[in-house]
Amino acid sequence: MLRSAAILLAVLPAAAFAVGSETTKPTETTVECPEGTVYDAEHEGCVKLQDSRLGDDARIEAARELAEFGRAGEALEVLAALKDPATAEALTVRGFATRKAGDWDAGVALYRAALELDPDHWQARSYLGLGLLERGDRAGADEQLRLIRASGGRGSYPEAALDEALATGRSTY
Repeated sequence: MLRSAAILLAVLPAAAFAVGSETTKPTETTVECPEGTVYDAEHEGCVKLQDSRLGDDARIEAARELAEFGRAGEALEVLAALKDPATAEALTVRGFATRKAGDWDAGVALYRAALELDPDHWQARSYLGLGLLERGDRAGADEQLRLIRASGGRGSYPEAALDEALATGRSTY
């Protein structure tokens, strides 16, 4: 677990975990790696999506970054290589990439599947709320924010991103 956390911190800056963080910056995955590859800090270079050296945590974070920076199709390719695609985190990021690829209904279904596994998954709730807000459902987005806060997510990046989107009426996620 500690090794996975260290790899994730090397793969993405800590700010990249922040849904809606204004400090999210692209890493080598979106800046240097060609399509079909992601950056692997352990090997200090771009590796193919199917490379067995690349763990699910690194794939999930790379996919989140790709979707966030307008490369949702590639994000879905990365997620297709997961060894365990049925975790709440994997479903959340697949929902985000799917929504960003233009399939809102399928994205929401994936968020809901993630929330069935983990009702307190703040990022799934935040992405769901942001999507609802994009569709004009402010009450639905407000409800997701309330649920994030009720489950201990006050002050988290997912809470802040959804709160900011509700306050401004716009979201970049």
